[in-house]
Amino acid sequence: MSIKVGMVSLGCAKNRVDAELMLGVLVQDGGFELVSDPKEADAIIVNTCGFIEAAKQESIDTILEMADYKQEHCKALIVTGCLSKRYIDALPEGLPEVDAFLGIGEGDKIAQVIRDCMAGKRIIDAANGFQYLENVDRVLTTPGYTAYVKIADGCNNRCAFCAIPYIRGNYVSRKMEDILRECEDWAKKGVKEIVLIAQDTTFYGKDLYKKAKLAELLTKVSEIEGIHWVRALYCYPELIDDELLAVMHDNPKVCTYLDIPLQHINDKVLKEMHRRGDSKLIRTLYAKIRALGGFALRTTMIAGFPGETAEEFDELLSFIKDCPFDRLGCFAYSEEEGTPAAGRKDQVPMRTRTAREGKIMRAQQKISRAFNESRVGSLCEVLVEGQDDSGLWFGRSEWEAPETDGKVYIKLCDNLEIGSFVQVKITDAEDYDVTGVIV
Repeated sequence: MSIKVGMVSLGCAKNRVDAELMLGVLVQDGGFELVSDPKEADAIIVNTCGFIEAAKQESIDTILEMADYKQEHCKALIVTGCLSKRYIDALPEGLPEVDAFLGIGEGDKIAQVIRDCMAGKRIIDAANGFQYLENVDRVLTTPGYTAYVKIADGCNNRCAFCAIPYIRGNYVSRKMEDILRECEDWAKKGVKEIVLIAQDTTFYGKDLYKKAKLAELLTKVSEIEGIHWVRALYCYPELIDDELLAVMHDNPKVCTYLDIPLQHINDKVLKEMHRRGDSKLIRTLYAKIRALGGFALRTTMIAGFPGETAEEFDELLSFIKDCPFDRLGCFAYSEEEGTPAAGRKDQVPMRTRTAREGKIMRAQQKISRAFNESRVGSLCEVLVEGQDDSGLWFGRSEWEAPETDGKVYIKLCDNLEIGSFVQVKITDAEDYDVTGVIV
């Protein structure tokens, strides 16, 4: 009789891929049935995020929620992922309801771990680092037309605010032939959009091939029959070169969408963040991309980094107004234990951090609205994703990344095929979404 397993995966798309690989291990084993409702599960896996305080709290809350299901329905609760890896010495004592704690590199063991937990054992094992299970067919949890493809894991950047290198280790690129084989497999299964992800996609290949290979990888993925769009997320500014920009700008299958995590613009703050780029590099890159034209730009900023003065914050606020990004997210600085920034004595009060975050996001709301209004009258290709509660169809253009950005709504039409591409003329704009008609 099959063991019914439910999975809750939290955090980023990179974590989602890890979860999909674990589900693939269970399907390949043959002794498990995947269920979407935790109430139906014999075993529940919570794949956690441990990036910032809010994500850690969400992970703990989810574990406790699933522990309630365990009391009534299931027999085993397994916790995996970044939070488990990071706090493997503390979590088992604090969460006695959990039967197993695994880290980020134990996905290949998940079938046996579940069986052992069902038999009454408790397992604590987070010793391994990153491994990509190349011989496992992932179970896609995104819609069937889109797949995230992890091209690397870990990070060498060592930003002062970030715990990811301490959790996932140094940067490790996958072999290009393995990535291309995976993309070909997805294309054969009907996937039309490939989203390349890593902590830093622009660093791809430097460890393995001694040079950055993202431009080459994008080109080769675009040549796969059946792939309609390929996009790359998390491109660091200092490694965005003319070759990469040319591939993104000129290749019709590569989305003209640049996701550039900047974090700040003030040179002193950037230096204290241990960021490699400076204000001049950022402004020069911005001007070059805008001069090329046709790109949607996304970035993330941190408000209230230790020691950030009112003047340094005002410089950041002025920058996003003077050099507007089409999409921008901002986070109030989160003190992550073990990172250099967390030990500083000049922490900005939390009330100030959140107030500064709010100022940036209010400014960005106006910028986003202006960007969307500038699209009125233009044509764009839209990937159809579904209908809302009112029956209005919606989708995304190449300028909207999945799960991150707004939507393109399509009015005055009845029947569309989910996963198809249609030409839409934009007629109306809101703060984060646009609406149009098929032409």
